[in-house]
Amino acid sequence: MTNSPTPPPSSNSSAANLAVRFRNLVIVLVAVILSVAIFLGLRTETGTATLSTIAESSVPLNVALTNDKPTLIEFYANWCTSCQAMAPDMAELEEQYGKDVNFVMLNVDNSKWLPEILSYRVDGIPHFVFLSQAGEAKGETIGKQPKTIMEDNLVALLAGETLPYAKATGETSEFSAPVAPAKASTSDPRSHSSQVVSQ
Repeated sequence: MTNSPTPPPSSNSSAANLAVRFRNLVIVLVAVILSVAIFLGLRTETGTATLSTIAESSVPLNVALTNDKPTLIEFYANWCTSCQAMAPDMAELEEQYGKDVNFVMLNVDNSKWLPEILSYRVDGIPHFVFLSQAGEAKGETIGKQPKTIMEDNLVALLAGETLPYAKATGETSEFSAPVAPAKASTSDPRSHSSQVVSQ
């Protein structure tokens, strides 16, 4: 029996192998690019501060309302680009003033905060509310704010003075507060008890 030499690979089969390898390479590259894009998209990090880490270290609302310190409440969401952009500045302000001012973070995506969202008429985020030591609203700023505006308001709040930027407005992320439950209190400014709803 004679051994016949193996025929050389045809150009068609090597072209097919090359096409398969190229396709696999493209699939791997696309998967890597998508993974990186998803990772970066889900990250709430800006600089070294993240909304998640700031929220985890924030003072609980019930503590802030009873510890005789002025309070800064931030209504935020992890998807809010303006909130993310302000995170490093807010972290610095908390580090500087956190011993004297409560920094409270309330995520608007958590229905637990619906009463506060309605009470402070939150319709764009970030929405900041400055409260006196007695828990009375002294002013608010809505949207992305320069650090200097936030700091000037904090200094005035600590001194018991009128906030210089009590109604400052900046770039916001759209937010629609959920509709109040059907049995809303008559003291809720957003309830419309005088309207009759036909079913």
